[in-house]
Parts: sequence; structure tokens; C-alpha cells
Amino acid sequence: MSFSTWQKGKGKLGHLDLEGALTARDRVGIQDFVLLDAHNSETAFLDNLKKRFSEDLIYTYIGTLLISVNPYKELDIYNKKHMDLYMGVNFYELPPHIYALADNAYHTMLTEGNNHFILISGESGAGKTEASKKILQYYAVSCPSSALLDTVRDRMLMSNPVLEAFGNAKTLKNDNSSRFGKYMDIQFDRQGDAVGGHILSYLLEKSRVVHQNHGERNFHIFYQLVEGGEEDLLRQLGLERDTQHYNYLVGGECANVSSINDKNDWKTVKNALSVIHFDESDIEHLFGVIASVLHLGNVHFDGDTKGYAVLNSNAELRWVSKVLMLSNSDLGFQVMCPFMVDHAVYVRDALAKAIYGRTFTWLVNRINESLENQDSTRKTVIGLLDIYGFEVFYVNSFEQFCINYCNEKLQQLFIQLTLKAEQEEYEAEGIEWEPVQFFNNKIICDLVEEKYRGIISVLDEECLRPGDATDLTFLEKLEEKMGNHPHFVTHKLADKKTRKTLDRGDFRLLHYAGEVTYCVVGFIDKNNDLLYRHIKEVSGLKLRDYAEVATQFKNSLLELTEILMAKEAWYVRCLKSNDNKQSGKFDDVLVRHQVKYLGLIEHLRVRRAGFAYRRRYEEFLKRYKPLCPDTWPHWRGVAADGVETLVKHLGYQPDEYKMGRTKIFIRYARTLFATEDAFEICKHELATRIQAKYKGYRAKGEFKKQKEAGESQIVWIHTSSKFECAFISVVRRFIKGYMTRGQAKTTDNSEYLAFVRQSYLNRLKGNLPKTVLDKTTWLTPPPVMKEVLTYLQELFLNRVSDRCCLVESSWFKTEQIFAIFKGKKDSYPQSVAVPFQDTRISQCTISSPSSPPLLTPSYSVPVVKYDRNGFKPRPRQLILTQSAAYLVEEAKIKQRADYVSLKGGYRTLCLGDLLLQCDHLYEFLTKLSVLANKQNAIKVLQGSIKFEIQGGKENFVDFSTGQEPLVYKGKNGHLTVSIPSSRTF
Repeated sequence: MSFSTWQKGKGKLGHLDLEGALTARDRVGIQDFVLLDAHNSETAFLDNLKKRFSEDLIYTYIGTLLISVNPYKELDIYNKKHMDLYMGVNFYELPPHIYALADNAYHTMLTEGNNHFILISGESGAGKTEASKKILQYYAVSCPSSALLDTVRDRMLMSNPVLEAFGNAKTLKNDNSSRFGKYMDIQFDRQGDAVGGHILSYLLEKSRVVHQNHGERNFHIFYQLVEGGEEDLLRQLGLERDTQHYNYLVGGECANVSSINDKNDWKTVKNALSVIHFDESDIEHLFGVIASVLHLGNVHFDGDTKGYAVLNSNAELRWVSKVLMLSNSDLGFQVMCPFMVDHAVYVRDALAKAIYGRTFTWLVNRINESLENQDSTRKTVIGLLDIYGFEVFYVNSFEQFCINYCNEKLQQLFIQLTLKAEQEEYEAEGIEWEPVQFFNNKIICDLVEEKYRGIISVLDEECLRPGDATDLTFLEKLEEKMGNHPHFVTHKLADKKTRKTLDRGDFRLLHYAGEVTYCVVGFIDKNNDLLYRHIKEVSGLKLRDYAEVATQFKNSLLELTEILMAKEAWYVRCLKSNDNKQSGKFDDVLVRHQVKYLGLIEHLRVRRAGFAYRRRYEEFLKRYKPLCPDTWPHWRGVAADGVETLVKHLGYQPDEYKMGRTKIFIRYARTLFATEDAFEICKHELATRIQAKYKGYRAKGEFKKQKEAGESQIVWIHTSSKFECAFISVVRRFIKGYMTRGQAKTTDNSEYLAFVRQSYLNRLKGNLPKTVLDKTTWLTPPPVMKEVLTYLQELFLNRVSDRCCLVESSWFKTEQIFAIFKGKKDSYPQSVAVPFQDTRISQCTISSPSSPPLLTPSYSVPVVKYDRNGFKPRPRQLILTQSAAYLVEEAKIKQRADYVSLKGGYRTLCLGDLLLQCDHLYEFLTKLSVLANKQNAIKVLQGSIKFEIQGGKENFVDFSTGQEPLVYKGKNGHLTVSIPSSRTF
């Protein structure tokens, strides 16, 4: 039988299937998709994500790739406690978390001495920026600390709110959307200290400065300055505290957003700038530039009789000159004068975009200066790439084209690195590689970037050629060169059905993530981003005459790709749970689309190409060695040989695993699950044995200390030690009884079985059926009580109460017993669980000279009789007949007593003037009360018992606690009964 089928025959242990310690399985879904049985099923993939999301488990693995689903609410999983939990822990030891990925990237970097990067990708609003923050915060807390290092980490953390203020904005899909790409290298020294950093930025969406779609905002910093800036600062910059006063802030008609507090964010940014070490002059200059952009947006042009642009007021331009500290206050008028109105507006907006873009570049450079590491020794780095997600809007323009091209390139890199890493691992381990079919999006990347033929080359050609190049001539050139491409279509090239969905100024690309339709209006201007020569000369802006934005961006991406290819990759794939930012809502259609275009299913197929699980021999053997007697507790040989011995002992079949050079590869997830289930069982058994050994060791050590201290008696002086010893003994007996509960009754399990019976009968007492005919609602009995349940049901049905007391073979007590003892005796719960017997000595017929007739006993039990005076113990048999009780020695009747004067204590009975000890007191008294029909005559007394002996003389029985049960004559002449402290009278 293969080990993968082991769990089918494990019977009662099957409940452990979902409770194994392996973190790839969880009580809610599967924590690692690699171990998902239906790994080719998109439905199973989504069901697992949804199941975990419903329990706020937003993280799931695909191997070392981390999937993060935005919950749109705060979760208490990012505190210091969680950071400490994940520090230095193996990747799969704890549930999936972004801290686990960050920690393992960090420790792998330190161990191997190489560079790593973490690629964070996903749609706008999926949580990429938050993921980047969480990683930075983790490194800030987990890395070694010193005054210098704390300064570096603080500056790294504070760079986030500054870059967000100047580079993020509200869009239709996200209230804090990154409108630029950011790659940040965190530099570490050999000890793992974070000693520096460097930031690269990509393609700031400068067009947002002058235009926003309906429902969107400009960059955050403009609103923060107007709403939160101090009165003196606003007065100095010529600004009013009213966003509606500025044309560049009202285009989207949503200056105020409920989820954004611009006043508080302004304070955060001011504080961050100070931490990053911006001085007052830097800050003053920075906000002066921001104010100049707002003033530029309010410059208004009228047309003269010839159509040239004229200014009715120079007030706004004077403020621009003042805040930019330019010498010529009439700059705007002199420059703007030669243009037509529409050209003047274009130049105004081009200037505003250029000023803001240049300012953003300066800001990033200043932050880099602050983070620069002065030590020239070699450093290892972890890069964080937080790049724009794939975007599809109602109208998609040049910005979306560049952003989606970037995602196309990163997807190509992701597939290459994933396949490459997987294939290299198989080759390095000597495991045969099974090729995986996947969509290679190189055809789309070539469509966009191919030299002389790609869309970017055609766009540059139109921007550079002489004549009247327009957006429509650009589209015509695309149709000429891309006409037969399977991933490109326009209104002119489309079939009749598709043509209805395309306007004449649109082209559509079939990206790996799906179809996107782009409107060509504005492509030429946005790609050129021209400033006329004399404006550049006056303003001092050092820009290329023809700054083809798309080509610059393409070159930047190529450089970024080279940077990433030289590092080890880690991936965080962020998903939006819904489009409405609503907590608890999981939009299946939306998530399915993201799963598809992020290539998660393909990545899973690559990871599952042949083998679901792989671990280094040392790690596998360390975890599972208790499952084989040859490897437990220590394997002295080579780890690979130990693993081979282990899996053969477990019964792995040849097709279920392969042995690589340094790792074992397990093909099926079910094989690993069965192994883990076996380990889970073994682990509990080992824990019990270890606890017993440890507690025994402690008890032995305590005893040794007392002995060495000169103790002359073997007795526990310290109450705590006594209780601990008793507790250990009880726990051992209980565990041993539990382990042997299915066997025949022995000294090992008798107490446990009695406990089970008592518990069942106590529960049954309060849950009896409503009618005598109801046999369906009886509580399900434990195995040891199944036979008894039949008797109980029969007796309950017949309502024969007296018979219940006399059916000695059953394990129960009737209402008569409850009436006699319940609530009157502390030891009642322990005593009532002991089964009654027909008799305690062999059935016999006894005759005596004093009693010629034969005695036919109804019940007999061994007792100890104590003499009246000296309390000397004498073994006897007590026999109950229908009329009297007889005390017998061997075959001789020694005494006869009528059924009167019942008194008793702990296993002690006063029957008339007889003083007896009986180990089965409940059983004996119940039978006695039934035979004598005098249930009310039995009195349960507390404390000492007084009784009379011959001549009217009184004596007493006293009760006390001691080490062990004893009955002896005390110094006061009383009979003293001593019981252990764990027992009750």
C-alpha cells in the first residue's frame, strides 16, 4: 500500500486530517496553493481565496510567492508582537504573512551574501503601496539598532509620506494611487544593519498637474498645502485657503474626499521633511514651486483682434515670478504674447508640468542624498519595486498605454525568472524537468517596443517628422505597420462586429491581462512634452529639444530589467477584493480577472510541474525523524541516507518522490498530508513521554535535595511538592487509561473507565427522554457503556425502580441511591461510578450450632471488625439475608445483628454495637437498605462518630488526613481513620 493511501485506513485518527501542524494547511482553506489538489482548476483556486478572505486571512502562498487580498479594513496583524513572531522563523513554520516573506528575503541575503528584490504588483487600489510600507516598517524594527542606524531607518520610513504627497493622487479606483513607479534599494552591511538606501522613480504622470478626469484629484500635496498650510505661509505664497479658487484643483470636481484628511497629512509631510533633513530654505523653496504651479493654472488669456493671446491682469504671473524668485516680473506677458490663445494655454500647461516634474526629480535626489551610505565597503541590497498596476479606464490615454506596457514587461520578467528559477532548481538537483505550457507575452512586448516597427518607434517617428503630424496620422501609420498583428486592432481593421465597439480614433491591444482600448488623442503632445526654445532659455530648464517620453520610459524599463535580473526575486501579488472599497465583500468576477492577468494559475502550474513539495534533506529529516525508529532520536549518518530510510519506512512508492542532490521532491500533496498526519499523532505521544520524563526528573531532583539535606523520613515536607507529585501521578494514570481505553479492563484503565461511566451517567441524568417509548434521543454512550445503555433503556421503559437496585450486573444507581446519599457525602461522585456486584465473596451455605437452619445469603462482602475495647482489627465476612445481618469467620457465625441503628463514615459502619470497615460501603448500604426496607434509617454523619459499647460506655471514631489510608487506635483512645488528602470523607 502506498503511503499516500495510508490515511484511508487510519480509522479513529481521521479527524486529524485538517488539524495537522503543517502550515500549508489551515483550518480555513489551503495556505499554500502548491498543495491544492485541484491545482489546474481556476474555480478551486478562487474558492480557496474566498474561503480564507471570509475569515480575514488575506495572505496565501504559491510557493514563495505571496498573494495579498485587500480587505479594505484595518487588521490587527501588523503590530510589534507579530513582527517578533516572524523574526528568524522558517518560511513555512507560520501562517502566510508579508513579514514572513520580508524576513526570509533578509536572512537569505545575509546567509548567501547576494542581492534580492521584492516585486509588488497588482491593480491600482490592490494595496501595493501599503505592502511596501509594511516591509519597510518590518525592516525598521527587525534590523539591529544604533543611533546612526535609527536615523537611516527613520529617513527611509519618512520618505514614504513625502513621495506619496508629491506622487500619489485620488483616482477613480483608489484614493491613494501611486502615479509614478518607485524602486528602492535598501542597503545592508555584513552584520545585517540597514545603512543606506537609494530610490529610482519612473514616469511621473505629469499630465495630472493640469487635467484630472471627473471624480479624480491632482497630486495630494496641492490640497495639503491649501488646506493645512499655516496662515503666514499662505500669505507669503499668495494663496487662499480655498481649493475651489484654483483651476488645477477643480477639474475632477472632488477636491474634498472623506477618506483623506489633508490637514493632518500636511503635518505628517512637514515632520517627514524635517526627519529626512530638509532645511528651512529647502522647504520654503519646495512649497514656493508648488504655489507657482497653482498660480500658473489661474493665468487666463483673452484673444485680441488678430487672435493672439493677451493678459488682462499680470497678478498671477507676478506671484509666479515672486515665489520662483525670478528677476523679470513681466516674464509671462513677454513670453505669452506671440501665441494664439490655444497655443498660449498649451505652453502654460507645458510649463506647469515641466516645473512640477523637475521639482519631483529634485525631491527624489534630495531624499537619496539623505539616505546615501558613506561607507564604501561592499553592501548587499534588498530592492522594493512598487510600480503602477495594470489600468483600464473608460477612456485610456498615453499614460495608461505606458503603465500597461510597464506591466507587460514585468510580467515577461516574472515568467522568465519563475521558469528559469524552477528549471535551474530541477537541473541543479538532477530531477527531470517536465515542460509547462504557458502564454509567453513576448509577442505583445515586441508589438510595443520593437525597433523601427513597434508602437513606440512609430510614435517617435511621427513626433520627429516634418510636416503636420497629428494623432490621427499616428493612428494611420499604426494601421499600416500593425495591420496583421493578432494583438492589435482599430476601427478600420476590425470586423463588422468588433467595429461597433471602437471609435475611429481608437486602437485596441490584446494584453496578457485582457483587451484595452486606447484613445490616440493627446499621444503626440504627451510624448513630445515640448517647451518652446525661448521659454526654456528664460526659465533655465535643461530639457532635450525633443523629449520622447515613451522612448525614455522604455529605456528606463530596460535598465530596471537589468537591475532586477541581477538579483534574486521575491513576489507579492496584490488583489482587489471589490471595486467599491467595501470590507468583507469578495467580487468573484473581479478577482478572477486579476488572477488571470497576474498569471497566478500559470505560476502555480510551473510550481507544480512534477512535484508539489521540496525541502532540503536536513530540514525534512529534522521534522519527520520521529516517525521511524531508525532515525529517532538521532541519525548519525548522511542526511540524504536518513531521509531515504525514513520514507521507505513510511511506505513511499517510487512514483511519489524523487531524491535530488540536496533535496527530497514529493510529487503529490496527499503524500505530504499523510506524512504530516502521522507526525501529528507521533508528536502528541512524544510530548506525553517527554513531559512524563521531565516531571519525573524534577520529582527525583526534589527528592534528592531533601535527602542530601538530612531528611530522616521519606515524606514530603513542602505542600507544593506533595501536590505536584500527586498531580503527576493522576495525570499519568489518566493518560495511560485513555491510551488503553479500548482494551479489556485492567489496573491501568479502571479509573479512567470509571470516570467515563460517571461522566456519562451524570450527563444522562439531566437528559433522560421525555417519554418511556422514546429510544431516539438517548445520549450517545461511550464504547464502554454501549451494553449498559440497553439495560438502561429496558429499565426505563418498564419503570421498575426496585428492580433497578437489584440488577447487580448493570453499572448504575437508581433514584433510591440518590435519595440516600446524594448531597450528603463529599466522595459521592467518585464512589457512585464503581459498578455494583452480585456479591463480593463466593456464594455459600453456612450452618452453626447457634443457628441450625441453613443461611442463604442475599449478599456478602469482606469487612474488618474492630474490637469494642482495644479496636483490634479482625477480618470477617458480612452476610445479608432477608431477615438479618451475620458476621462470619470462615464457616462460623460469630455475631448476628438486626437491621437497626445505621451509622457510618469513610468506609466505616456502625451496625448496632458492631464497628466495621467496608471497602464497598455504597454497594453494601444500598443492598442493606433494600433488604431491610429502611432507607430512612441510614444516617451520614460528619466529623467524629460516637457509639456505645457494653455497659453504656461511649467511644468515638475520629477522621483525619494523612499520607496513606490507615485505621488505628489513637492516643486519646479513639479509633482513628486516616485518609489521603486527595480523598474526601
